[in-house]
Amino acid sequence: METIYLNPDNLMHWQQKAKSSIMALGFFDGIHIGHRKVIQTAFRKAKEENLLLTVMSFFPHPKTVLSNGKTKVEYLMPLPDKEKLFSELGVDIFYIVEFDREFASLSPEKFAAKYLLDLGVVHAVAGFDYTYGFRGEGNMDRLKRDSGGILEVTKVNKVECRGEKISSTSIREKLSKGNVEDLPDFLGRFYEVGCEWDGSALKVKPYYTLPGQGKYAVTLTSGCHSQEIEVLVTGENEMIPLLNVLELFLNSDTAVSLTWHQRLTEDKRDTICDRDWLHSSKFNFVWNG
Repeated sequence: METIYLNPDNLMHWQQKAKSSIMALGFFDGIHIGHRKVIQTAFRKAKEENLLLTVMSFFPHPKTVLSNGKTKVEYLMPLPDKEKLFSELGVDIFYIVEFDREFASLSPEKFAAKYLLDLGVVHAVAGFDYTYGFRGEGNMDRLKRDSGGILEVTKVNKVECRGEKISSTSIREKLSKGNVEDLPDFLGRFYEVGCEWDGSALKVKPYYTLPGQGKYAVTLTSGCHSQEIEVLVTGENEMIPLLNVLELFLNSDTAVSLTWHQRLTEDKRDTICDRDWLHSSKFNFVWNG
């Protein structure tokens, strides 16, 4: 998969190199089950038409730019994680548009012309609530018209879980409340964050969001080592591991990942070790090498 960063200075260059494609549109933070439905729909159409599958996302988040930095967006994953998952989903080209005020000021018609038609897009796929253009005036019901009737358009309907819309916003809300055990039904996988070990605490890397303060059962992975442990989230960027043997294989500045399984309460702590994903002891050391 090729990743292309688009901005006003290089847009014409990539327009000239573009080939016909089916494009999935969205911010895709977290690449949850709803996002996957959009990408899988575009993937099937690309296979049917024997065309490239492209994805277009934006960075930074529009809310940050339009609020002049006053609105803080809690990202669910950084761009390299998106790249990895898009590649696994069969995407050929991942376009990342530099979202700034100039881009935000484009009319819906100019967005369709410059960022879709001129980039070789013949069919656009997005969620039912996708918007584009100045003040988000464009939507999936008018995209074909905004393209001069040229684009084929597929609108993907809302995806729900137990009557609740699956969205990045709902996932952030569950994280803030510590409901990490609910996330696999929304993400299609356990939530994972990248961290660094500074010798006393785990510091979350940029563009991830930690669950709310409290104690959690997690799997810590570093290289070919993994271990089920408990961590205490003490703030928005820091966790204290409740296990001293971490020092056996974690050196200062070691990059690790944490996979979040369940928030622990006093009544759950004694039963959490009986779950299938844990071994005979919650402090068991696992070697994956």
